[in-house]
Amino acid sequence: MANSSLLTQVLKSVFFKKATGKAGQYASNSSKLYNLAQQVLKKTKDSDFKSEAAEAKDKIFVLVRLVRAYASGEYRKLPWKSLLSIVGVLIYFVSPLDFIPDFLPVVGMADDLALVLWLFKSVSGDLADFAEWEKKTKTINIG
Repeated sequence: MANSSLLTQVLKSVFFKKATGKAGQYASNSSKLYNLAQQVLKKTKDSDFKSEAAEAKDKIFVLVRLVRAYASGEYRKLPWKSLLSIVGVLIYFVSPLDFIPDFLPVVGMADDLALVLWLFKSVSGDLADFAEWEKKTKTINIG
């Protein structure tokens, strides 16, 4: 499976290791988390997502909401290990020079999207907890 092979290569790459190495610095600093969330939103909005990547775009928005909620202190149920994984993937996502540089037409986002989809599977339970919290919070805020 080509996508699996790509993901394996990305996870082993120096680019991903560099991003995950920075994750702790970001995760423990609210202003860095907010800044990262803004960079992710900008890249997501500026990128030309094809219809098959629309699901990934929605997942990215969930990650941004989660990072913002964590940074603000509203949501702290997220385990540190999951936060580091999320932040590491988002740092990789915003980096223009990674395993497949983003400026390459068509394939430039393939590694980023594969990594986001892998992350969603890896921390699915934590994301489900966040979605439940978000749903309850929205209900309370509306009422």
